[in-house]
Amino acid sequence: MKRILILGGGISKEREISLDTAKQVNKTLKKKFKTIICEPNHQLNKNIKRFKPNIIFNALHGRFGEDGYIQSVLEKLKIKYTHSGVISSFLAMNKILSKEIFIKNNIPTPKYLKFIFSKKNMIKKKIVKKINDKLKFPVIIKPINEGSSVDVFICTKKNILSNLKKLEKYNEIIIEKYIGGREIQVAILGKKKLGAIELRPKRKFYDYKAKYSSSAKTEHIIPVNLEKKYLDKVLNLGLKAHKLLGCRGVTRSDFKFYKNKFYLLEVNTQPGMTKLSLVPEIALYRKMSFLNLLEWIVNDASLNR
Repeated sequence: MKRILILGGGISKEREISLDTAKQVNKTLKKKFKTIICEPNHQLNKNIKRFKPNIIFNALHGRFGEDGYIQSVLEKLKIKYTHSGVISSFLAMNKILSKEIFIKNNIPTPKYLKFIFSKKNMIKKKIVKKINDKLKFPVIIKPINEGSSVDVFICTKKNILSNLKKLEKYNEIIIEKYIGGREIQVAILGKKKLGAIELRPKRKFYDYKAKYSSSAKTEHIIPVNLEKKYLDKVLNLGLKAHKLLGCRGVTRSDFKFYKNKFYLLEVNTQPGMTKLSLVPEIALYRKMSFLNLLEWIVNDASLNR
């Protein structure tokens, strides 16, 4: 029986979601494997030596979990692990680097500016002029390397400065042109286009609360009501982005569909596996149970990812 150590928790702002993912994965995988959940802390080496896992299932989310850091640790430990490797995780997590890759490869993505916090930059008139010259309002502001829509704000001229002040703890952020329209998510499994799902959040956009709070009542629509040519287009774009970043295992790409055009927002290399998560829902629609999905991910584990 394979021994699987599930990494969950961590120190990112997505800690609670990671723990939820780890619990759901553990509950399902223990039907077929010997499993244990561990934090990625100073006790990790000791737990690995004691448990002797064949595979590490990476259920971490956010910084240090899906940005290449823990992946580099796992490569040094020489234990097979799931999901994407060091470089692809780093590229996907960094919203500016990934955007540049998308732009150079003709994948539409919202226009953006990098904003560095300093006293001279925190002048409202100067900020408004720069945004009007390059993007136009409304805009989205967000950290360059956080996931799950953590610290993301829609801004107008009126609230741009007050919202920027909420993100001063970050050295730099990304300011992105706000794209309206429909929210379409695409799941990729290895080299296979698993499927797509549409989200209709009751909130202004699919933010952290809309993703993880059952009270937010985001509507999940599957199959997506798109003409075949558009559905094929977004699935192909999801697979193209997955390949361009060098991703492995499962990914979920977030798109906006506006005026018959898709805009790629980002690629998630560690999509959630909670009761409200999208990849398991897409897989189930394709007649792939949660257990089968997790088994596929486990069987795909390797080094040098």
